[in-house]
Amino acid sequence: MRQPRPSDAVPDMRTETPRDGTGQMPGRDAVRQFIANATGRVGKREISRAFGLGPEHRAAVRDMLRELALEGSVAPAGARRFRASDRLPESAVVQVTGTDPDGDPIARPVRWEEPGAPPVIFMHAEVRGRPALAPGERVVARLKKIGPGRYEGRTLRRIDDAPPRIVGLYRATPPDDPDAARTPARYREAGRLIPADRRARAQWSIPAGEAMDAPDNEIVMAMPLPQSGPGLHPARIVERIGPADSARTISLMCACAHDIPLAFPTRAVEDAEAARAVPPAGRTDLRDVPLVTIDGADARDFDDAIYAEPDGTGFRLLVAIADVGWYVRPGSALDREALRRGNSVYFPDRVIPMLPEALSNGWCSLRPGEDRGCLFVELHVDAGGVLTSHRFGRGLMRSAARLTYEQAQAAADGHGDSTTAALPEGMIGCLFAAWRALAAARARRGTLDLDLTERRVTLTPDGHVGTIGPRVRLDSHRVVEEFMIAANVAAARELENRHYPCLYRIHAPPSPEKLDSLRTALDTLGVRLPPAGMITASDLDAVLRQTRGSACAPLVNELILRAQNQAEYSPDPIGHFGLTLTSYAHFTSPIRRYADLVTHRALIDATGLERGGPDHGRAALGQLEEIGRAVTATERRAAAAERDAIERYAASWLSGRIGSVMTGRVTGVSRFGIFVTLDATGTTGLLPQAALPADQWHHDEGAQSLTGRHSGLSFRLGQEIAPRLAEASPLTGALLFDLPDDAARVDVPPARARRRRG
Repeated sequence: MRQPRPSDAVPDMRTETPRDGTGQMPGRDAVRQFIANATGRVGKREISRAFGLGPEHRAAVRDMLRELALEGSVAPAGARRFRASDRLPESAVVQVTGTDPDGDPIARPVRWEEPGAPPVIFMHAEVRGRPALAPGERVVARLKKIGPGRYEGRTLRRIDDAPPRIVGLYRATPPDDPDAARTPARYREAGRLIPADRRARAQWSIPAGEAMDAPDNEIVMAMPLPQSGPGLHPARIVERIGPADSARTISLMCACAHDIPLAFPTRAVEDAEAARAVPPAGRTDLRDVPLVTIDGADARDFDDAIYAEPDGTGFRLLVAIADVGWYVRPGSALDREALRRGNSVYFPDRVIPMLPEALSNGWCSLRPGEDRGCLFVELHVDAGGVLTSHRFGRGLMRSAARLTYEQAQAAADGHGDSTTAALPEGMIGCLFAAWRALAAARARRGTLDLDLTERRVTLTPDGHVGTIGPRVRLDSHRVVEEFMIAANVAAARELENRHYPCLYRIHAPPSPEKLDSLRTALDTLGVRLPPAGMITASDLDAVLRQTRGSACAPLVNELILRAQNQAEYSPDPIGHFGLTLTSYAHFTSPIRRYADLVTHRALIDATGLERGGPDHGRAALGQLEEIGRAVTATERRAAAAERDAIERYAASWLSGRIGSVMTGRVTGVSRFGIFVTLDATGTTGLLPQAALPADQWHHDEGAQSLTGRHSGLSFRLGQEIAPRLAEASPLTGALLFDLPDDAARVDVPPARARRRRG
């Protein structure tokens, strides 16, 4: 399948006369409107019934739905089912965040990947005889849209097997507190719990005897208790995480807050420790091929190795991946735990792996000089970087070297060391030459190449934040990336060619609503986006190239990122918008991603690489949709935890710099204030309107600006600014700014000044 172009759009077929059916094939606008007005998920059956279509229209309806998904007008909602792209599903897991002025619970969706604040959900009161919803509680709710960003919800089911947990800071009641002495014993508190979730609206009361002997200023996890009297909601501390003044507590707090498992079940650990080397029988011997791993300096698990050589017309590439499928069998304790975790989670001070250490850093890690089982793909690309053929196999390899990105880059630049000098002459140069060919093919496809600065946090030996700075991106990073993309494309093609189900990595295009918002934001920066029609990744990349090197380039990259839908896993091949690929699967990281292990099992079955062995992939074929949803959710959970950790580490570092004036850029404007992203840390805080000079402030949503009526002082998107840091909370990661005294003096008319004083 090729990537659809604007000219490939399904034509308006409202005038088509069906051969057998009683209805006429509707146009795209009609189908789009029908899905937008539908209360649930929509598929071919619902559309055919609504428009009176017959069996002869099924292919046309299927193609139209696929096109609408590719252009972002509708969003996938399960196997061959769709919903409007700008609304929540008819039912979803929501979390109660507080109550409204009338005491009724309000909630937000647990999963929210759209830009801006999540919608507010006004929950109906529980039926008579059932306890009221408490803050932090999660329920499955039926949702009904009642306005922009507003829904009403009714509880369908309480999630009893996962009771709500509150992670936060415990503040013990001082022994000499006079209020405590006057409080009746049954209402006496051991202390208060301040939630780490900045969206939580209230503190919790920890009754006497429920504090688990936690000291003051400890990060803890608590469970709600039944409300037995007036006052705050009570809770019981069930786990002590660590002292609040230790930076190393932050990653544990974020892991607990996002329900990321820390300890492995005993059986999974025992199975991992019982693992041994793979037998060589039936495997291709690759031990004489000088495959190398290229990873970060602090990496401990090496799951991919690469090699390249010229073959006359282009390049022959080998990508060897750790054979995790040999050790993690379907249905085993290791498999169940790997699926539950979904992926590894990376924090500045620790890694929470998907597999126990005996596998992730042992038998499944491609250590130099040690024999390891692998699943490999041999790729042939022509001089223009086009993949012409591929072959999968199961092998036995021995890594020739463990290189860091810096080592590989230095060798390519002519400054090799003893490790790279021991490799065959010209090998590093050939890796980079093959990358340039693959990159040229990628450029011709017109992919989206975002330049986003990743921040690296380093900790001192005593557990405090040492430095926060940008992670340098080298050409050696791009070498590995292009080799992995080529291998992933080959994996998807192999399974498609064999008509074997596949768990695809899909990325839907931005919805029309997101593109409209992006177009408006770019207009304020003087950057133009094509006004209408189907926007391609090439169109967005042209904007990035146009602004590259300019002062607004970081913001433009951020705005385009916000406009994207998040990638996910699905058995439906709707394509990958960002890479401009019609078929793409994850194959190259089975140590840290369960989706890659699913692809390995499918390839082993489809190509007969383990004849007579256990059924690797077919057992999961009927569960691909469910597995796709699960690993998509765990991936987003991990990303949220990692992001929260970086924000809190940055706030911890900044908490010692209160009062400092720092440079940044306006990255958001609202009626209640300005969002500023700091140059030093890349984290964002709020400069509230209340901290601005006294004036009547006008928010222009279209121009993305906040302007003072009398002063003429104006703040706009992309503007450079030097606010003063007023607050930094390591607990929540929140930053609050104000303006230096001499930053924006405003002469207020005397009459207005008198009115304000009055």
